[in-house]
Amino acid sequence: MEEGARSCLLQSRSSLEQDIRASYLMDHMISDGVLTGDEEDRIRSKPTRREQAVALLELLLRKDNQAYISFYNALVRESYGDLASLLHNSLPLVSPEAEKSFSDGGTRYVQAVLSEGGVPQRPVVFVSRPALMNRVREKLYRLQKEPGWVTVFGMAGSGKSVLAAEAVRDHALITECFPGGVHWLSIGQLDRSDLLVRIQSLCFRLEQQSQEKDPSSSLHRPPGSLEEAKERLRFLMLRRYPRSLLILDDIWDSSVLKAFDIQCRVLLTTRDRSLADCVSGPKSEVAVESGLEEGQALEILALYVNRKPQRLPEQARSIVRECKGSPLVVSLIGALLREFPDRWAYYLHTLQQKKFKRIRKSSSYDYDALDQAMAASIQVLSEEHRELYIDLTVLEKDVKVPAKVLSVLWDLEPEEVEDVLQDFVNKSLLFRDCHHRPYLYYLHDLQLDFLAEMNRSGLEVGLIHSNQWRLKGPPTSGDEECLYWFRFLTYHMAKANLTQELYSLMFSLDWVRTKAQIMGPAHLINDYLEYSTILDKEVRGHFQEFLSLNGHQLEQRPFPDVVQLALSQPDSSEVYRQALLQAQERATRGGLYLDWVNKSSLKSLSRLVVQPHQGSIYSACFSHDGTKIASCGSSKTLRVFKSTSGEKLLEIQAHDDEVLCCAFSLDDHLLATCSSDRKVKVWCGSLPSDEHEEQVNHCQFTNTRRRLLLATCSNDKFMNTKLWNINKPSSQNTMFGHLEPVNHCCFSPDDAYLSTSSSDGTLKLWEVSSANEWKSIDVADMFPEQREQTEVMVKCSTWSAGGRTIICAARNAVFVFDVETAAMLLEIRTSRLSTVQYCHACPSSNLVAIALSHYAVELWDIETSKKMADCSGHLSWVHGVQFSPDGSLLLSCSDDQTVRVWETNKVHTSSAVCLKRDSDVLFNNGDITVVAADNRNRLQVRGWRTGECVVLEGHKEQVRCFSLLTTTPSSETHLLSWSFDGTIKVWDMSSGERLQDLVCHQGAVLACDVSPDGQLFATTSADKTAKVWSSASWECVRLLNGHQDCVRSCRFSWDGRRLATGDDNGEIRLWNVKDGTLLKICSRDNKDAMDSLHGGWVTDLHFSPDNTVLLSTGGYIKWWNVEKGEALQTFYPTGANLKRIHVSPDFSTFVTIDNIGILYILKKVE
Repeated sequence: MEEGARSCLLQSRSSLEQDIRASYLMDHMISDGVLTGDEEDRIRSKPTRREQAVALLELLLRKDNQAYISFYNALVRESYGDLASLLHNSLPLVSPEAEKSFSDGGTRYVQAVLSEGGVPQRPVVFVSRPALMNRVREKLYRLQKEPGWVTVFGMAGSGKSVLAAEAVRDHALITECFPGGVHWLSIGQLDRSDLLVRIQSLCFRLEQQSQEKDPSSSLHRPPGSLEEAKERLRFLMLRRYPRSLLILDDIWDSSVLKAFDIQCRVLLTTRDRSLADCVSGPKSEVAVESGLEEGQALEILALYVNRKPQRLPEQARSIVRECKGSPLVVSLIGALLREFPDRWAYYLHTLQQKKFKRIRKSSSYDYDALDQAMAASIQVLSEEHRELYIDLTVLEKDVKVPAKVLSVLWDLEPEEVEDVLQDFVNKSLLFRDCHHRPYLYYLHDLQLDFLAEMNRSGLEVGLIHSNQWRLKGPPTSGDEECLYWFRFLTYHMAKANLTQELYSLMFSLDWVRTKAQIMGPAHLINDYLEYSTILDKEVRGHFQEFLSLNGHQLEQRPFPDVVQLALSQPDSSEVYRQALLQAQERATRGGLYLDWVNKSSLKSLSRLVVQPHQGSIYSACFSHDGTKIASCGSSKTLRVFKSTSGEKLLEIQAHDDEVLCCAFSLDDHLLATCSSDRKVKVWCGSLPSDEHEEQVNHCQFTNTRRRLLLATCSNDKFMNTKLWNINKPSSQNTMFGHLEPVNHCCFSPDDAYLSTSSSDGTLKLWEVSSANEWKSIDVADMFPEQREQTEVMVKCSTWSAGGRTIICAARNAVFVFDVETAAMLLEIRTSRLSTVQYCHACPSSNLVAIALSHYAVELWDIETSKKMADCSGHLSWVHGVQFSPDGSLLLSCSDDQTVRVWETNKVHTSSAVCLKRDSDVLFNNGDITVVAADNRNRLQVRGWRTGECVVLEGHKEQVRCFSLLTTTPSSETHLLSWSFDGTIKVWDMSSGERLQDLVCHQGAVLACDVSPDGQLFATTSADKTAKVWSSASWECVRLLNGHQDCVRSCRFSWDGRRLATGDDNGEIRLWNVKDGTLLKICSRDNKDAMDSLHGGWVTDLHFSPDNTVLLSTGGYIKWWNVEKGEALQTFYPTGANLKRIHVSPDFSTFVTIDNIGILYILKKVE
């Protein structure tokens, strides 16, 4: 470091040590490359602010000139202007090589050159855009050897002028490329006389500077015409200022630019990228993005109001989002806020209300108000194009449209439309997405809002009526125009007040089917929510409920039959009414549809079902505003979607292994995830270090605004619970106490305490401020009879709304403890066959939700000790539950790949009784009697027509097997039985004598069926084979190979010519009984790679009496065309894993029970 700089630093040392905050300055110095990460860590390790300042200055004195300049600039940027002035006079000069890599290049030489050339000084409030600036400098370096043009273009207020001035503020660039100087000329919208005055002024300035350097040169009279002025400028630039750069700021007209076509080096800023086409010489261009990144925009606002970006009010982010980071808008509002610092909400409201005239501030910018800047861009268009541009007000924000859509709007040929759009793009009035073919076009939000004030009636109506014919069927691949109308037709109808047409469209099952197939169900749900105020409330509710509960089915491929899905809606639903009419009409043409006739018995449906991941979902959580849900799981991804519709907002490949937990921060700006890969990540924030050595099980942010902390817990042996300050790279505190993995951690409502649940059988409470253990509760003591046999794992804990009690889960129980006394207040024991996976207390009531391994979610009132609801619907283990912040909603996530959202006040339980899948059915003269076991060791006998239910009690254990007996005498006295031991046994029913004992398979025999004539019987086995046997000789006559998994079921056709077999991979094969040849494999090509064809094992098979249709059950029910092997229809039950289905003799009625106990009586629609 130069002696003068060192001396100045020593003289100012006491003032610097007293005032500076080293942590703020070091970020800038690291980005300049004069400070290393290790040096920063050593300084941060000092306990006090003053000691950190002392350490930084001691380090600085051992460094070079670059470090001094970096420190000086950091003081300026962090608003230590008074301290920076102490160092200013001793700023050292550095070499061009050093300047080239330095952040702002603001040496005295550069300042002198730019000042002489009239280049504007850096704005008082300035935020660097290094990527853009480097692109401009790269283009300018191309002018080093020959004259040419660099065009910097972008929409109004995008920061082009500041960027141009900043690009030349570089020592190396000026000395290497433009030693003759840099000359700035502001142009704007000029006529010929004004242009002449500008060029006269530039020539005079150049001649005056030349005379100062060479007194022998003389001043000339001002040029009298544009032609003379052009020649005078050419002479000066080529003879007296060779290799200099002329910067023309804010060029609007090509005729103006021609006046500067004098074979020199030119950098120009403009809104029209095509202007340089009219001049000669090499050309290059740089596009300026219309908006700043959020962090940059917030930094500008912070500089104006003299605050740190982290301390800005919430409205600051909303202002940036509303204006899409426009530098002009951010600067105008920042300048206004400097004078009126309490008007954040007012200026945000002004932006939202599109009152651009009120966003007005005197500044160096040519336009004092936003509306003036927007209007100026449009006025340069020809009158015809101006009218077309104003028509773009019909477009929606953030939507890209193909040219064909505008061809309809303007009634022009597509080629003409593309020419007009190209003109708009060139003038930065429109943006083009070149990543699609055909191109897509879109407006900046500010441009669209400005146009909205010029909206003209009638446009929407004509637009819609021109396109009704286009929506008769799904679009072909890549048909962007048709996709646009499927997505935004409802928007244009609502905007045009075509209420009746909107009713007809949105309340049509045909529209639902087509749009769901193309766009997915979330878009449809959003439409019903968006236009809820103008749609009939009752009918809208019917369609919204149908999509919310069946959305996960509508995501499947092949796409399900929407009419069949809709037949499961309540009889009073408009969706069901339309579906029944369509089903009846299609049935006359041979279609097969099933009506669920007893569906009114279905209770406790969830409000929304979403399938966000392919794989188990381990964690899901509401955002604190309740509008979003985040989920994660075995797919290694993090996904965020709308809580109202399931529409995906964000998807991130988050970790290298399973993601075990996700959590929103209080302001919803941050999302934390933790994983089996031992990492904790914070999205949209800084990234904590990898301090955990084993998998991280859980993470949670603090609940209050007092301090933002993140708690994590892991399988580490000792250092298994940590507290993180998000703004620091290492953990703030580590809790020591658990000697086994910690499964869960949870802050108290006031953030005073942290609870941890561990595999060592304890629940511990810690003081957050000191990280000291406050209380320890030995939950394992609650299981005295089991403690010696196996360890007790505490799975999770949750605090009651007031923080006076804490609830924890272990094994099959939930315990409620008093926080102050650690006394147990309540014990909830679930089934001994199930374990509690998770629990969560409602923030607004006494409810606690419990997730169970037997696929259920239960709600309990911990004040009354009563179960309040039983939420059935998941098809596998439920890993997590969480109430929304206001307690109105409850979400659950499961191994079945779904997240379900329930309305807390609508879920309920009648008697918490569900049916088992073992059942028998008697069909008698149109009536149906169903007998099924329930989960209370009873038999229930239900008559379908009467609705009566008789309960038979007496069994002390689970009812395993039963059968209805008919009075019809049977001539058959033999009985077949089969077993897991691989044998078939034949019995004489009258004497009880065992007639045959056949060893049929190497594995367990899973099914057996006898042919209608009794001459043959078939067996299937876990050894992946099926066999056909003779009832006369008891010998195997056919061995059927080909299945790749256990063969679970079989059935002969009624004519005895075919045999159907189904396996555990969902595959069904049809065989010729006569010679054992394979006839068909049912829909093998449609098998989903993520699942079996049936969503599970094929458990039962039935042929229709005419042998043309085959019925199969598994995860759902399917009907097949026997000749073609193609699916005719699919019925999706609420549950899964159907075990058996009963079929009426006429093949018109079907009865089954799913794994969550729902009874289905299905009748064929006639």
